[in-house]
Amino acid sequence: MTDEKFFEMCEYERMIAAKGYKIIAGIDEAGRGPLAGPVVAGCVIFKADGPFPRANDSKKLTEKARDKMYDEIISHAVGYGIGMADNNLIDEINILQATYHAMRQAVENACQMAGIKPEIAMIDHVTIPDFDSDIKQFPLTHGDALSVTIGAASILAKVTRDRLMVEMSEKYPGYGFEKHKGYGTKAHYEAIRNLGISDIHRKSFLKKVH
Repeated sequence: MTDEKFFEMCEYERMIAAKGYKIIAGIDEAGRGPLAGPVVAGCVIFKADGPFPRANDSKKLTEKARDKMYDEIISHAVGYGIGMADNNLIDEINILQATYHAMRQAVENACQMAGIKPEIAMIDHVTIPDFDSDIKQFPLTHGDALSVTIGAASILAKVTRDRLMVEMSEKYPGYGFEKHKGYGTKAHYEAIRNLGISDIHRKSFLKKVH
């Protein structure tokens, strides 16, 4: 990331700090679209005036770059947390509600680790229902590409989920989870037709698979 791009990615953080906030958080998710595995949310807490990692939207980074940035994010964070909703919960309450569940869990875990609550949470696109009333929500559409704080949360979520799906590929061989991470590729659909639906597949996402 260039210095100019990093400066742009910190614009909302500078604005928030200028309003007097001292502690901020970023929240994002990974895995809303896949056919298998959990949806994973990441929450990272920073001081509002930094320092910040040079984080960007996880989708714009290679796997190697994400892994490196994951370590940098952790070293800069006041606290961080992960939340998950597995395929069974997704099937039970739907993917949107499961995403909210994972996000709330991620925030709770991050606050517990940090020993402090952020005053404001920057969230990629959504406003989370039943959220901690002590924390102001700041939804930002395409936030993972506009805010270093949300970008950092997206990397935590993405790296965590990808690593989990690699582990699942060993438990459920033949589906190719280590390659497509549960997304609906042609090879994945073919594996489902040949092997059937595994214990980590989202049945509500597979009604049309024969």
